[in-house]
Amino acid sequence: MAFWDRNEAGKILAGKLLRYKDDPNVRVLALPRGGVPVAWEVARELKVPMDVFVVRKLGVPGHEELAMGAIGTGKARFINEEVVRPLGIPQDIIDQVAEREQKELERREKLYRGERAPLNVRDCTVILVDDGLATGASMFAAIAALRQHNPGRIIVAVPVAPPETVAAVAEEVDEVVCPIMPSNFVAVGQWYHHFGQTTDDEVRDLLKAA
Repeated sequence: MAFWDRNEAGKILAGKLLRYKDDPNVRVLALPRGGVPVAWEVARELKVPMDVFVVRKLGVPGHEELAMGAIGTGKARFINEEVVRPLGIPQDIIDQVAEREQKELERREKLYRGERAPLNVRDCTVILVDDGLATGASMFAAIAALRQHNPGRIIVAVPVAPPETVAAVAEEVDEVVCPIMPSNFVAVGQWYHHFGQTTDDEVRDLLKAA
């Protein structure tokens, strides 16, 4: 099975989340950009508020692919001590990287949300949505950053992901909803007929519509 596009994937995903419909304590947060069309369909079907949750990885200087932490919407910051401590990365270096990434995060948030404040998710059930997971790196960063906002429960909802990634994510959150978990997974895009890049304009339009 493959989804026609992200909108169809969102509708199918929403069908797996109907127990949260009309719940005033539920919030849907999308990982931009590809997660936004999926989340929009979920939020529309469940009739709950939606927003973006922008995450920026904090890469180790000189080895940027290695994440020493992450920052997220609302000045949330997560530092992975299992990476920082063995490498002896000093606090001032962490702060420098975080400051640089914070500027990019704020630029993107302003681009997507304008002057609107982020949704308050404290004590809420938060459904984190993306268009799929491969390694889950961005989602792990989002989960860590989201925890700084003290949600009541965290649910990760994605249309497709390999079983091992779903299992790993499930250890970090209250629930994972994933309709398709193929053992022959190679990349998220292979499970969509149409997987073009979601544009910044599309993100802005969907957030306004939400």
